[in-house]
Amino acid sequence: MSVGQTVAAVLAVALAGLIVWKRRSIKGERRLLAIAAVLVLAIYASNVLSELPDPKKVIVDIAEALGPWTYALVGVMAFLETGAFVGLIAPGETVVIAGGVIAGQGEIELIPLIGLVWVCAVLGDTTSFFIGKRLGRGFLERHGPRVKITHERLSQVEAYFDSHGGKTILIGRFIGLVRALAPFIAGASGLAYRRFLPYSVVGTGLWSTIFCVLGYIFWRSFDRLADIAGKAIFGFGITVGVIVAVVLTYRRRHEIRDWLLAHERHPLIRPLFVLGRPVYRHLIAPLVRVIAPEVRFLWNRVTPGGLGLELTTTLAIGGVGLYVYALYVVILSGDPGLTPFDQELLDVANDVQSRMLTDVAKVVTDLGAFTTCAAVVVVMSIVLAVRGRISELLVLVGGFALIYLIVQVTKAGIDRPRPTDPLVETSGSSFPSAHAAYATVWIAAALVYTRRLGLASAALVTAAIALAAAIGLSRIYLRAHLWSDVAGGWGLGIGVFGLLTAITLVVEYMRHNGQGAEEPAARAER
Repeated sequence: MSVGQTVAAVLAVALAGLIVWKRRSIKGERRLLAIAAVLVLAIYASNVLSELPDPKKVIVDIAEALGPWTYALVGVMAFLETGAFVGLIAPGETVVIAGGVIAGQGEIELIPLIGLVWVCAVLGDTTSFFIGKRLGRGFLERHGPRVKITHERLSQVEAYFDSHGGKTILIGRFIGLVRALAPFIAGASGLAYRRFLPYSVVGTGLWSTIFCVLGYIFWRSFDRLADIAGKAIFGFGITVGVIVAVVLTYRRRHEIRDWLLAHERHPLIRPLFVLGRPVYRHLIAPLVRVIAPEVRFLWNRVTPGGLGLELTTTLAIGGVGLYVYALYVVILSGDPGLTPFDQELLDVANDVQSRMLTDVAKVVTDLGAFTTCAAVVVVMSIVLAVRGRISELLVLVGGFALIYLIVQVTKAGIDRPRPTDPLVETSGSSFPSAHAAYATVWIAAALVYTRRLGLASAALVTAAIALAAAIGLSRIYLRAHLWSDVAGGWGLGIGVFGLLTAITLVVEYMRHNGQGAEEPAARAER
């Protein structure tokens, strides 16, 4: 028995004796926590942990036994972590890394695994959010006092989530305890789901990708990777905690100062003033006077003002779109045959085929042709140029040009045959559908046009989305493309426009903040 195990055994015995001795005064949650601590110490002292099987061997055995069902196991665990609060008991990173390890062994594919974990994690967050929304504040008020959640603290939490809820969901995805509870508390605190979802999508997307890829790359040393990942997550949590503590201390600096001054003569406080005053007067104060303006200047340039939700939403949409495109690229690069729903949707199109519907589909599909969409871009560019909306103009023109380039490169790289007996003239590779990709220009143009016109213009955006969907489906109906071609085209177009919009938002806000920071300085010089 090692020294650590001996100490653990002594502590377990001492704690067990204390529970027996104080059994009348130690009740409820405290007793359960004490018993749990005794069990943990006893297990460690018994050396049982050292006899557990090698985690890498366990994962190899699981992969061989489950095969493709590994997807289901990892997806279910990713959902249960927040959807059923399993994350309070077991860290979700371990399961996700394990999935990446199994992908690294070649039993399953990495890209579909990332997508599955991503979707399941979002669904878990959503489930937890609506459980919190359904149970509501009353549930927290009834059961919160057991864990020191009072009415006043709930009010503070609601105010905090109203201002910083999105950031908590995004950053908290990488901190175990916060990840398990934040969606529930967000729902119970009254945070709107439309504000919650974009941060959840971005956070779970980053989380899924990082840990799946880590397992995939370093699968030969899984046990060491899991240990490093755990330490990294712990360090990240500590860092976030320190930053939060510093921010709170700074915001309450006047209260802290007043309290210290009121207790200046206390024996424990007096040495702080004796030592602190000279240090503050001769070192900290001069340093703050020199650094503060530079820090404020830099902060105004890296903080994108009030764009938080808009930026996160565009990142979420763009990330999902690019993932769908990349998923089909990876799948079809290995096998350009049929994928799920390809044949099924072609069969549906054959069943509903009629002369009138074919004529309508040909008209609709022409609205997604390169010349039609290019004309939309030209008209909108003129309108934007007249109004001085250069940023939106660059997004629209640059996005369309980039989509055209990627479509041509992808078609050349993936020589996929088209469906047989098309109802319109076709040429070239089937993947991706250029019409579906170009059709997203209608959505981008509608969003650009209505961005500053308010909610009354939502009908125009909805109509543009419906048109882009109809153009893609018309390609399937006319047997010009398969479902995967259309989905890949939609994903490419949405991903490109989403990413460019996010970049433009950051640049725009940084530029405006920079101008705002420079104006006071200019006035001071005058």
